[in-house]
Amino acid sequence: MCASHSSMMSSSGSYENCKKVWIWTQSKEVMTASVERGWNTFVFSSRDRQLVNEWSSIALISPLYVEEGEILDSENRRVATVFEVSDPQELQQLQPANAQAENVVIDLLDWQVIPAENIVAVFQGCKTTVFAISKNYSEAQVFLEALEQGLGGVVLKVEGAEAVLQLKDYFDRRNQVNNLLSLNKASVTRVQVAGMGDRVCVDLCSLMRPGEGLMVGSFARGLFLVHSECLESNYIASRPFRVNAGPVHAYVAIPGGKTCYLSELKAGKEVIVVDQTGQQRTAIVGRVKIETRPLILVEAKRDSDDQTLYSILLQNAETVALVYPSQGNGLQKTAIPVTSLKVGDEVMLRVQGGARHTGIEIQEFIVEN
Repeated sequence: MCASHSSMMSSSGSYENCKKVWIWTQSKEVMTASVERGWNTFVFSSRDRQLVNEWSSIALISPLYVEEGEILDSENRRVATVFEVSDPQELQQLQPANAQAENVVIDLLDWQVIPAENIVAVFQGCKTTVFAISKNYSEAQVFLEALEQGLGGVVLKVEGAEAVLQLKDYFDRRNQVNNLLSLNKASVTRVQVAGMGDRVCVDLCSLMRPGEGLMVGSFARGLFLVHSECLESNYIASRPFRVNAGPVHAYVAIPGGKTCYLSELKAGKEVIVVDQTGQQRTAIVGRVKIETRPLILVEAKRDSDDQTLYSILLQNAETVALVYPSQGNGLQKTAIPVTSLKVGDEVMLRVQGGARHTGIEIQEFIVEN
């Protein structure tokens, strides 16, 4: 539940609207960067009121004050209770019944991940918003993702603006993923054996379900939904973490509305996993394998457009498949192997701007064939 002081949140995305960020800093640069990105709730010590007056004269901020284990607003009303946790015994004493305000701010003095998970479990279902004090972006991400659900917010206590920029970029990526990706039906116009090439297998740190895969294409203007190897096969054991995605030159969709080359993927990088309906989520790359294999060229055009052709090269193998359009009845096949593709078959396609600079879509004239 999103509690009060929600003015610090941008209204642009559902993820960000349900995760709260307070900033604790004495840096004017950090304050400016935060306000420009929609975060205007700041935490001060009670002796910093002169700094509050100075910043209030140049920006619209909501000041909060730390005082004897509590956080008070400008009218001296308690808005949060502060708990310091440094050992398991103190963690066990942290219970919703002990929270004396609608917000709880946790200061995990020496350790992070396991306590954050325990706190998420203890406070699940209650109306209290739990924050954790984070001294850098990496800590903030840990707290926001603990047990998938994450804590309700973070107090970013930093003196450098880089952490603010990184956290905002994190929210932007998550907001983009929370939206359905627009996919089109496309009809196959050509299937042709293309010889040998270096293809990329992308192994993720997540399992994929039938109908899910990666968005890949020879040109950024049109990305095909390439199915994972999660389906049972007579040829090889199921590998639901893998997408045999295509050759090294191909584009793949990554968070933030961006693309990168398959050859640029490496362990730790994020990609977007998409299903037949356009539902998307992020996943972390665990391993990339590049090997020389026989390729097959697939060309297609949108059912609503008989002019533009979109293409992809894939390994010529029975375990490599493109995703069928969803029929909504739950009975249809989810994917078709490239070895079985024929002219007229329908697949899923993402159409977008073709001009890219370092993976970011730009507006310029471009011709690619």
